Amino acid sequence: MDTPPAHPIRLYRHPLSGHSHRVELFLHLLGLPVDPVDVDLAKGGQKTPEFLGLNRFGQVPVIDDDGTIVADSNAILVYLAAKYGADHRMPREPLAAARVQQWLSQASGALARGAATARAIEVFRLQRDTTAAVQEAHWLLARLEGALQQHPGRWLAGGEQPTVADVALYTYTAYAPEGGVALDDYPAVRDWNARVEGLPGFVPMARTAVGLRKNG
Repeated sequence: MDTPPAHPIRLYRHPLSGHSHRVELFLHLLGLPVDPVDVDLAKGGQKTPEFLGLNRFGQVPVIDDDGTIVADSNAILVYLAAKYGADHRMPREPLAAARVQQWLSQASGALARGAATARAIEVFRLQRDTTAAVQEAHWLLARLEGALQQHPGRWLAGGEQPTVADVALYTYTAYAPEGGVALDDYPAVRDWNARVEGLPGFVPMARTAVGLRKNG
């Protein structure tokens, strides 16, 4: 593990992007200095030649760690854990590492298709139906609930300390109500959200009054 850098890590983000927030959250949990740079997605800031030079896919987040450029939120989490995190953040023991990777796959798959998509439709006022995304969100929430109930008080990968899996899954799960996805039937998930929010260094993402939060 490298010592924390003296320079701030530049984070190209959008303040309402859950993918950006999972990286920002992890940077703060690691106690690393952050220099946030907002990318105006509505005005195509992610499509400029300058930004495409950082990430050819034209997506936030991207980090610049003193000239080392890393794109893709989960890839950034793995990079930060390997370079600056304690071993428990991204375990090296084969089975523990596999369990973390399983959840990272869900963060890129069912979570992205479900809660993240439903929320994006509401937050960014996209003219799309949320039905399929909401169904996918509940499919994953049921499995999250089962995993967390199987190991009460433990973290997603089954260990006693949080890993990058918890960071990758947290934001879009906790903010699922903004996409019309209720968390009422998932007490273990709600408890896990609260435990993440209680970690030293936790920073929230800005909330928006949409979905189930439209009137409250």
